Amino acid sequence: MFMKGFKLSIAAILFAAISFGQSGEPILLYPNGVPNSKPAPNDYVEKNDKGWITKVTQPTLTVFRPDDSKNSGTGIIVIPGGGYAGIAFNHEGIDVAKKFAEEGVTAFLLKYRLPSDLIMVDRSIGPLQDAQRAIQIIRERAGEWKVDPNKIGVIGFSAGGHLASTFGTHYKQAVIENKSNVDLRPSFMALIYPVITMGELTHGGSKQNLIGQNAAADQVHLYSNEKQIDANTPPAFLVHAQDDKTVPVQNSLMMYEAITKAGAKAEMHLYQAGGHGFGLNNKTTPDQWFDHCVNWLKANSFLK
Repeated sequence: MFMKGFKLSIAAILFAAISFGQSGEPILLYPNGVPNSKPAPNDYVEKNDKGWITKVTQPTLTVFRPDDSKNSGTGIIVIPGGGYAGIAFNHEGIDVAKKFAEEGVTAFLLKYRLPSDLIMVDRSIGPLQDAQRAIQIIRERAGEWKVDPNKIGVIGFSAGGHLASTFGTHYKQAVIENKSNVDLRPSFMALIYPVITMGELTHGGSKQNLIGQNAAADQVHLYSNEKQIDANTPPAFLVHAQDDKTVPVQNSLMMYEAITKAGAKAEMHLYQAGGHGFGLNNKTTPDQWFDHCVNWLKANSFLK
């Protein structure tokens, strides 16, 4: 009898240890049909190759919940990068979501549709639809997840940073059905080595995949998010490396300058080295940008 009780206790402890910061089942963003979609070709099937996800047709949210005793009420949508060609779901997604959950932040990992004429009527709005739908769901179900609707932000990496900054600057124009007029503006945005511009200093692959290399001038302007800033732009936290050869550091510099000029809030951390795609850990320095991000959230009263 003692051994049976002992085994149950051990099992309970292990379950508690495993469940902390872990996720539930993915939630379909559109259980009743995906907007702006066309029937996918037979060979357009989602693939996950060691955390590199492609050909998404059913976007989802996966919730990483903190322990109730640590829950701050803050929520964050996590958007991994991948040049709008794939999704770096592990080191820019799962790892980041778990890290936020450890800090008492409920993290919502977004698996979004990648822009494609094969499955979308208008590929340029597909990813933004999924980001807007994500915050719509979270705010509608905030009580269930014990999050404050006024403290739900976004973090995006690389092309995911472009989507996050589009999300944070295009919120006045709903690209989803929003009959209840849910606020689609994220409360804050963290942009990690982000693609910002579609101009000369863009990441060519991201531009090609989203709007096309020879996009019309109005499309280039619309998705150059440094040109979409105003005084109501959500507070922004930016991280970049000076030696980034994939997404020039000027992307973050332009964003910071535009936010400052508009009178909105921004904090920026630049590293002299680190390259691109380092996720949580820039191996060239012992400094941890994530710690700065947590302090920034506290400074702006998004975390206690």
